Amino acid sequence: MIVTVKNDIESGTAVEIHCREVTSETERLKRYISRFDERIMGTLNGQTHNVPVEEILYIESVDKKTFLYTNGHVLQTDKRLYELEEILDEKTFFRCSKSVIVNLNKITKLKPEVTRNILATLTNGEVVVISRRNVRSLRSLIGLDG
Repeated sequence: MIVTVKNDIESGTAVEIHCREVTSETERLKRYISRFDERIMGTLNGQTHNVPVEEILYIESVDKKTFLYTNGHVLQTDKRLYELEEILDEKTFFRCSKSVIVNLNKITKLKPEVTRNILATLTNGEVVVISRRNVRSLRSLIGLDG
């Protein structure tokens, strides 16, 4: 892949992707670029914040409320997990159980359990359970199937 940056337009930023054929990788790159500065609204202590999606460690639904977990902060959002799944990149954010979506880029360690669940340790040291129902999908997504 050749990457070049040209400083030749007067306002804003424009990105073009040139390729021989459109592949799944090309489509993923396009989605990544279009979602580059994507944010999700969340509230913390009565204040509304725009949370960059790359700062989210995981998202959890508890008692019909949805929470965004970042380093050191827990924010509540009005969106449901299924709504967030539609917004977020499916190669980066993975539905690991009925109530949790995890940012795969924030996982530092995976530990299989006797119960066939997997414990995922995140960059902040927290542990998220990947249910055994979703282990096969995770293994396929990160290239460990086979």
